[in-house]
Amino acid sequence: MTKRLEVRAPSLGESEESATLVRWLVDEGEAVAEGDPIAEVESDKITMELPAPASGTIVRHLKKEGDEVRPGEVIAEMEEGEAPAREKAAREAERPEPPAEPATPEEARRAPEAQAKKASAPTAAPPEPRPRPAPEPARPEAAPAAPPGPVTTGERVATRVPITPIRRRIAKRLKEAQETAAMLTTFNEADMSAVLALKREFGQAFQERHGVKLGITSFFVHAACRALAKFPDLNAYWEDDAIVHHNYVDCGVAVATPQGLVVPVIRDAHALDLAGIERAIRDLAERAREGALTPEDFKGGTFSITNGGVFGSLLSTPILNPPQSAILGLHAIKERPVAVDGRVEIRPMMYLALTYDHRIVDGEQAVRFLVEVKRWIEHPGLAWLGL
Repeated sequence: MTKRLEVRAPSLGESEESATLVRWLVDEGEAVAEGDPIAEVESDKITMELPAPASGTIVRHLKKEGDEVRPGEVIAEMEEGEAPAREKAAREAERPEPPAEPATPEEARRAPEAQAKKASAPTAAPPEPRPRPAPEPARPEAAPAAPPGPVTTGERVATRVPITPIRRRIAKRLKEAQETAAMLTTFNEADMSAVLALKREFGQAFQERHGVKLGITSFFVHAACRALAKFPDLNAYWEDDAIVHHNYVDCGVAVATPQGLVVPVIRDAHALDLAGIERAIRDLAERAREGALTPEDFKGGTFSITNGGVFGSLLSTPILNPPQSAILGLHAIKERPVAVDGRVEIRPMMYLALTYDHRIVDGEQAVRFLVEVKRWIEHPGLAWLGL
């Protein structure tokens, strides 16, 4: 006797109440093995594959592609049972195998010849097809959005690119931040000479010892955590009739992906040294680019840092990541003439921008917080002095 199971939408990140069912990866009547991806769901932060809760057959889709789904909502029904090995093998055979990258120049030279031999070699007979369920009306395949064409001197063309669910949700959250928080931005600049000198002198030794490169953002995460200890209102959020403070820092670090900007969280950043922060940043960035982040990676952020400088931004006003009360924006390091002890010197300078929720944070606090961050960046040895 078969057992009927419910397939439910996954839990989402903190403060997220819904997501979009982007597409079904398994048709009605198709067998799956436990853990096989059966649907793709996209929230305003990530795109994730929904695994089959057990082996069996998908009986009915209760949600259509493009529908909004809520965490825990039933989106399909399935009958539990062993997925036929032949069926699973057939699905695997349908997936195109990515070409292996040549490991050496010699392999690269011989690759076309090897591919030709492989194409002419006899292939195993395909698995015996299984009986298919009664045909249904074909679902229209969503054509991939064509990117806008390059600017030319030829025919004038306007290209319409559909808005993706994740871009639509990002827009909604950013607009909500503007309409809810009383956002204000204050600016300062930091002399990056000391940080760059440390990277030049000890970067190689740091990488050999800790297995990760020494970057710029980790210094600012470290500095921000120290400054937040002095100005806790910037590590808080507004909740109805109260301001909620934290005795820890879960620092969000903005990462650019093909789907849009995401802000995964470094847990307990205040308790990490530079090596620990660098490892966390590398892990989150790699998984973000691979689409392997989970809703858990976004929960609990109390403060955020975004670095537009990696793209060449000289100055910007970052927008809050709700419900947080502050975000620190980093920018490009540029050599500029500055006054140092009555002399004009060329120094590597970075503009800093702090956007904060003026409902929670007074202007004086915001300015002093940014000055404290600047102090830690310009004098990274303060940690050794206990200052």
